[in-house]
Amino acid sequence: MEKIRRQYTFTGRVQGVGFRYNAKYAADLLGLTGWVSNDWDGRVTMEVQGTEEDIDRLILRLQSHRWIRIDYISKRNLPLKEENGFRVR
Repeated sequence: MEKIRRQYTFTGRVQGVGFRYNAKYAADLLGLTGWVSNDWDGRVTMEVQGTEEDIDRLILRLQSHRWIRIDYISKRNLPLKEENGFRVR
């Protein structure tokens, strides 16, 4: 399957609820690369690379977490990068 890279920005109850560490755990489990970071305005930004199917699984996992409430997701496609692993910034 073809790899893609996307940037997501999440709005809602996404800080202080383990969002970044749940994203890292799921990304590692799915073999995705990239990073996730809290923004100064209460949102969370994530760049993730892998198959579209695995990225969709990551997003669904985050949306189903009981403490996380995602009200809005913006996304945009990005060029692929050479990188190893997924990290929390």
